Amino acid sequence: MERIELGFAGLGLVLMLIGVRVPIGAAMGTSAFLGIWAMMGWKPAIGITKAVPFTLIGDWNLSAIPMFLFMGFIAVEAGLTRGLFGAARILLARIPGGLASSTVVASALFASASGSSVATAAAFSRIAVPEMLKSSYNSGLATGSVAAAGTLGALIPPSVLMIVYGLLLDTSISTLFIAGILPGLLTAMAFIGLVSIRCSLNPSLAPRVAVEVSKEERRALIMDAWPLPVLILGVMGGIFSGMFTATEAGAAGAFLAFTIAGLRGRLSLPVLRRALVDTASGTSEIFIVVLGAALFSRFVALATIPDFVVGLFDGYSTVTVLIMICVLFLVMGAFLESISIMLLTLPVLGPVLAAHDVNLIWFGVLAIKLLEIGLVTPPMGMNVFVIKSSMGDRVMLGEIFRGVSWFILADMFVLALLVLFPVISLWLPEMMAG
Repeated sequence: MERIELGFAGLGLVLMLIGVRVPIGAAMGTSAFLGIWAMMGWKPAIGITKAVPFTLIGDWNLSAIPMFLFMGFIAVEAGLTRGLFGAARILLARIPGGLASSTVVASALFASASGSSVATAAAFSRIAVPEMLKSSYNSGLATGSVAAAGTLGALIPPSVLMIVYGLLLDTSISTLFIAGILPGLLTAMAFIGLVSIRCSLNPSLAPRVAVEVSKEERRALIMDAWPLPVLILGVMGGIFSGMFTATEAGAAGAFLAFTIAGLRGRLSLPVLRRALVDTASGTSEIFIVVLGAALFSRFVALATIPDFVVGLFDGYSTVTVLIMICVLFLVMGAFLESISIMLLTLPVLGPVLAAHDVNLIWFGVLAIKLLEIGLVTPPMGMNVFVIKSSMGDRVMLGEIFRGVSWFILADMFVLALLVLFPVISLWLPEMMAG
């Protein structure tokens, strides 16, 4: 059997194992080991299987993942995310669909700290959705806003997906973080604009809610919400000013979250224990997947699949290649979760992007944006199913998908702007470099 044939057989085996619910890290690692064994023999397969994880785990950049996870878990467990929805609700009370728009703002901040779109969707399906339904909001608008807003954490830094992308394509993680700021804010503004326009044209979607609070209550709500914005600004300000790298920013963010929790009297041994356990668990899950992907990348390279794929795209314009890649990501996003898609595609697409001289920072933002859309796209739409699980029979699955479809349109609009105007993604990194 030729190497290229073994390569595609290995890819087919990965997809089959994923289809029968084998964890993706194990699926990719197993396929890689068997493929290298078939190509080169038992001893080289064992040698590569031992060498690749050793080299990968020694990469200093990987330490950013547990640090950012620890920062997020400390923030959540110590209650630093409390008050976000209440404060945003007060600030946006006067605009149409204010509760849904406040959900977008609060979810974006929560997601950027927690690093998990699924966790954000789960949290705000319990916090914001009942509040909106109680205020006679349309159920599709209420659940759709939560599902869509939760995805912002992938784009607004710090982002675990950006770290994985940077490691896979050897791209500056700090620059990726900076590049994601404006597209993330633009997406949040598009969501708020969508909600405001729809609710202005059809007030029955979101009846006006009178929010009357005293100055003391307003001050208390804002004071309860300040830790998370300060935490995010501290991390991103340090990266932007050059005080520390993205890897160092993870440690700085974890220390800052620890300090804020202590100053607010919310740091205790049970809180610290839960944060550490969750960090260890989350880090282990991500590292197992990354290790499997690293082995599979080596197998793919040995099987000459990247050269074959570059040849397939030869003769096409850069615009056509990018459109084809975007369609691929959107289709895969409807069936697989984000990290799996990156690990399966980027080792193969990297040489294609290099051959067409595509800016990897700009493409990284596009890739993350496409993965965001996949989180709410049927039939899988992970965030949608998380909300359905939380809401039970109070909201039908079809209502949630119909509600989130409006936000997918807004996402597509932002995606088009990012493609047409790369400066949106590249202006801040270029300013930082200058």
